[in-house]
Amino acid sequence: MVLARWYFPWMVLEEEKNMTTELWQVQVQRILHSEQFRNSEVLRRLLSFLAEKVISGEADQLKEYSVAVDGLGKATTYDPQHNSAVRIQMGRLRQRLAEYYRNEGKDDPILIDLPKGRFRLTFEQRSTPAFPIEEPIPSALVLPLDSPIPPPRLYRQQWPLRAFIAIVLLALGYLLGHGVATRQSLTLSRWTPELQSLWAPFIETKRPLIITIEDPLFAEVRSNPGVYVRDRSMNQWSDVTNSSALKALTNALQQSEIRPSRYYTAFGEAEASFLLGGLLQPHEHALSLVRTSQLSWQQLADNNVVFVGVENLFFDQLRGMPTAPQLVPDLTGVHDLHPAPGQPTDYIDAYTTAPSEQGVAYALITHVPGPNGQSDIESFTSNRSAGYLAAVQWFTDPNLAQTLLQNLKKATGGRTPQYYQVLLKVHFRDGVPTETEYVIGRELTKH
Repeated sequence: MVLARWYFPWMVLEEEKNMTTELWQVQVQRILHSEQFRNSEVLRRLLSFLAEKVISGEADQLKEYSVAVDGLGKATTYDPQHNSAVRIQMGRLRQRLAEYYRNEGKDDPILIDLPKGRFRLTFEQRSTPAFPIEEPIPSALVLPLDSPIPPPRLYRQQWPLRAFIAIVLLALGYLLGHGVATRQSLTLSRWTPELQSLWAPFIETKRPLIITIEDPLFAEVRSNPGVYVRDRSMNQWSDVTNSSALKALTNALQQSEIRPSRYYTAFGEAEASFLLGGLLQPHEHALSLVRTSQLSWQQLADNNVVFVGVENLFFDQLRGMPTAPQLVPDLTGVHDLHPAPGQPTDYIDAYTTAPSEQGVAYALITHVPGPNGQSDIESFTSNRSAGYLAAVQWFTDPNLAQTLLQNLKKATGGRTPQYYQVLLKVHFRDGVPTETEYVIGRELTKH
């Protein structure tokens, strides 16, 4: 590093620029997760959008129309001459930032402001910080600026699976090569006894860890490129080809040639994978990413596995394991095979997908042994991406992990069980978890 600074001064400038960007990102995340902004979804989305534009160097090109459509999710027919929604929200954001810095943020090292009449945020470092500035979190580990409230159109999109896996692997590669000192610093700042207790089976072993994400099965109408059909109840190609609904559709399109496609995955898996990778990598060096459709029974036996995705894409693989689940997912929610007195048998999802995706979905966390009883498998599942994203948050956020572990211990006699299931109730809007409640926890035993 000394030679680089001496012979390549532009590297110093770039390093300082990156550090400034990282400090800004950390401050934005601090504000987004503050009490002042926690329950204001619109302002969180707006702040994320404006901050992203500043850091990317695109803030000077912002207009009221682009803020409305791209930042607030307004329709493309938005007319600034007859609609004042942007100006109203800008005023509210300016006021909320001022309130934040008067209270929670009074000692923050970075000041963020929104001058009147402008769409560009300003970032200013305090001249005399009230406390030493901590080492910035590496940019690869900082949640995206739009997390957990991204620009609304992103969560409605599907990512090409190959592009998604490439991005995640690049991030994991960055993590692996970033250096021991930074990893130790991050570990000290985020790792807690509760997280250690929850993740001990996966990190206190030399067994490799696989993070596997869903790659749902689509039927592609081959002679009509771009037409993909997804039936959530069908994950085997034999079921798809025998589907009466698909036959009716292909007859209506006058196209009969179809083929399987697993090219897409949801945006929620990307955010969940980054959360898991950022948390676990300092403790687990043999970390890899695998599609669920390519995960073999042998891999389940030889590796520890963490799954994130829709329930029925993975849960069927748990059949025949040494432990029998008590909470079983289906397309409507979660079924309790052995409800306690006074508890319901079924926990039913209640949500809408149009014109906006919002409502309630149940998320199920299941920890069981692998096929031979030697490996560990953890699955974060739900019928909606907001559900399993919320479940991952409860296993990566120190405060949420503490709450989860306390409740789980109450249900299992004051100790952390080796194998268990946890059910969460997730309220969400536009694919984003807004409130999550602990419902029940169950200890599982080997056969």
